[in-house]
Amino acid sequence: MALLLVGVVLLASGYRLRRSVATAEALREAARQDLATVIDALPVAGMLVGPHDEVLRNNPQAEADGVSRGSRVGFIDLLDRVRAVRESGEGFTGQLVRERDPVTPMTEFQVSVLPLTAGHVLVLAEDEAEARRVDAVRRDFVANVSHELKTPIGAITILAETIEAAAADPDDVTHFARRLQQESTRLGELVTQIIELSRLQSFDPMLNSEVVDVPAIIEDALARTRESAEARKVRLVSGPAVATHVVGDRWQLTDALVNLVQNAVNYSDPGARVAVTAVRSRREGAEVVEIKVADNGIGIPPEDQERIFERFYRVDHARSRDTGGTGLGLSIVRHIALAHGGGVAVWSRPHQGSTFTLHLPAHDPEPDPAVARTTP
Repeated sequence: MALLLVGVVLLASGYRLRRSVATAEALREAARQDLATVIDALPVAGMLVGPHDEVLRNNPQAEADGVSRGSRVGFIDLLDRVRAVRESGEGFTGQLVRERDPVTPMTEFQVSVLPLTAGHVLVLAEDEAEARRVDAVRRDFVANVSHELKTPIGAITILAETIEAAAADPDDVTHFARRLQQESTRLGELVTQIIELSRLQSFDPMLNSEVVDVPAIIEDALARTRESAEARKVRLVSGPAVATHVVGDRWQLTDALVNLVQNAVNYSDPGARVAVTAVRSRREGAEVVEIKVADNGIGIPPEDQERIFERFYRVDHARSRDTGGTGLGLSIVRHIALAHGGGVAVWSRPHQGSTFTLHLPAHDPEPDPAVARTTP
């Protein structure tokens, strides 16, 4: 009887041991999966290195930056650092340089190498050159903003002083007051567009998402630009617009079209025509809506067409000053298009005109069940 009892106890102990081992293994596997998920989601290069220097997990950025090469650590200085961290058990944060090779250029990385359990090492690396490039773009943007703000502010100051000096002449006061109002309006538009562009470059630029009727936003955009077009003697027309929908922020999409139409008006001569149409088509196997804004204006030289969507880039500075352009409208259009999963393109020839095409993913709303039931 005693032997039987001992056997039962040993059997139960063995069962508990196996269950504990299985539980521990399951927990370890869950931890590995969680770590893999984190590595995949990292915005920088990340990889998990095993106890024998093999890369067990990496993300696409690690391969793109040359931090990993398949199952191998990407460059020798990083491998040496991984081994040192594994041996010492102490993490490392600092800069490492990957020397130029036939495949990749020389790159300076900000690296964190962290020891884990069982000889595993986690590596995070960020391309310092890219970070410096982003910082340079930011500084350039601030410099451009400062320059663009200085022009209308300076003009407002001079005009205010001129009005004060011409107080005895009502005609002069009226003339300069009108110019002062124009410069104030330009300054207000510039500040508004800078704020809009900054928000569009944020993490989540779309404020409100809804099903948007494309013909309706075309009509809204034409209504908002009609007065300006009439002042320049430019005719606005809307061609065929298919009854189609997209999903997005209605106000942003309308603003994008307003910018495209206003740009066409500004760069068209009196008597010109600006047409807005919408069609459905397929791009890379997906249904899209293409909204085209076409003019027969002065056109854009080929060397400028790649740059017109950059912030503050102007093809004709004199004309931009005359029309009150800020140089931000087309950049805003591009960011709105990207925020909605689409894009914007241009076709143009000097002295023949331009066509801007805003393409967005098409959306087919579900039919109303009540309407479907009453349809014979």
